[in-house]
Amino acid sequence: MERVSKNNYYLDIAQTVSERSTCLRKRYGAIIVKNDNIVSTGYNGAPRGRKNCTDLGTCIRETLSIPRGERYELCRSIHAEANAIISASREQMLGATVYICCTSPADGSIIGGTNSCMMCKRMIINAGISKVIIRNTPTEYTEIDVSDWIENDDSLSGVFGY
Repeated sequence: MERVSKNNYYLDIAQTVSERSTCLRKRYGAIIVKNDNIVSTGYNGAPRGRKNCTDLGTCIRETLSIPRGERYELCRSIHAEANAIISASREQMLGATVYICCTSPADGSIIGGTNSCMMCKRMIINAGISKVIIRNTPTEYTEIDVSDWIENDDSLSGVFGY
């Protein structure tokens, strides 16, 4: 029997975390890992105490047909990466890796080819996280060196994530 790779082990956990998401469009799970220890986890959902889209049965961005990457101020959710970051100290995040998985609310299938939005990229950079690993399939993933986000500043080009 072959052991699962370390990256896929952590991505499996991020995928499980995504199952807690309360978003009707896409479920995201994120975990921050440093020195082979899970520092924190996060999923996308409304702030504590507020009603979630799953509770309301509607998503305003979906209702208004707002494309991905636009008008996040209308969204009720805090993104998975942001929730993981606010649950950890900066010291724990310096040099860490964040693992991210996106799944479909309809059937739980993996949605590959995703990336962090511009705001989450900024938070990841400021948190001192050094690497982002995003699941594309059950065994394939994209590995991003956060220094690339610093050098190739997409906020200057109008290219948006999520």
